[in-house]
Amino acid sequence: MQIAVLGMGKMGKNIAEKLMIEGHEVVVWNRSRDVLEKMRLEKASFIVQQKLTIIHSFEDLRNTLTKPRIVWSMLPAGEATEDVLKELEDGVLEQNDIIVDGANEFYEVTQRRYEHFEGKGIKYLGIGVSGGIHGLENGYPMMVGGNQSAYDYITLILDSLAKPNGGHNYFGEGGAGHFVKMVHNGVEYGMMQSIAEGFGVLAKSRYKLNLVTVGNNWQRGSIVASYLVYCAVSALIKNYSLDQFDGYIDAKGEGEWTVETAKKLDVPTPVIKEALEFRKKSQYDRTTQETFVAKMVSALRHEFGGHELHKDQPEKKEE
Repeated sequence: MQIAVLGMGKMGKNIAEKLMIEGHEVVVWNRSRDVLEKMRLEKASFIVQQKLTIIHSFEDLRNTLTKPRIVWSMLPAGEATEDVLKELEDGVLEQNDIIVDGANEFYEVTQRRYEHFEGKGIKYLGIGVSGGIHGLENGYPMMVGGNQSAYDYITLILDSLAKPNGGHNYFGEGGAGHFVKMVHNGVEYGMMQSIAEGFGVLAKSRYKLNLVTVGNNWQRGSIVASYLVYCAVSALIKNYSLDQFDGYIDAKGEGEWTVETAKKLDVPTPVIKEALEFRKKSQYDRTTQETFVAKMVSALRHEFGGHELHKDQPEKKEE
């Protein structure tokens, strides 16, 4: 199938590459031309195979894509996505075209966009994408909401992105998919905090425990065996003290959205709330930043998502 992927950050670039590997024809756009020129050199073999087309304008996008056009945005949630959706609406998309928002967007915003585009006959999907930087190899878990006929139409694309160990499910109209992803990320906050606190207690023990050995032991069929414990072990093997992390933990919004939504629904979420508050405190309190717990949460985020090592030296973010 033919699809356009907008935004060549870490996730967008990997999604585009995985689709090309699976035989799809991918058209890519990024606001920064330098990123596209680098991609032109690195992925030249896909261009030769006619699996990759690089464009620089939305006019090119409109003329390159066959109908119904499928456009997948992997731009950051918020203003960047809003601006591009407006440009697509004004100059690219027509009735029965499909737009996919793959950012971590607040579900009520997705609901609004879904209703807006439905009114224009354009099929809108909000897809929460997990799997981090390892999705290219492992496959992406995808949580889908929006127009069901659009979901049915792009099933082959989603199947390709899910290989070999990911998956996708349709959860309902409007913002349903992003709602499920929001809660997923809220749960992630709590799980990461719990694992980091556990390793923090182990690190302070009088028994001089080897944390890598403990983590590997837990991974052999224990109740807490998980991908996050695997990430903790991986980080410890690379640097046992985790001193490359400064303990500043970013919070992109999903944890707070989960807590606020839970409050409206009268659902207690003390674990997620405390994990969120710990992250906020780590952004200004030096004592919190210096704890092994804060460094471990930072390490976990870096292991699965490639998030920055230091707050004052963040990795460059690309659109």
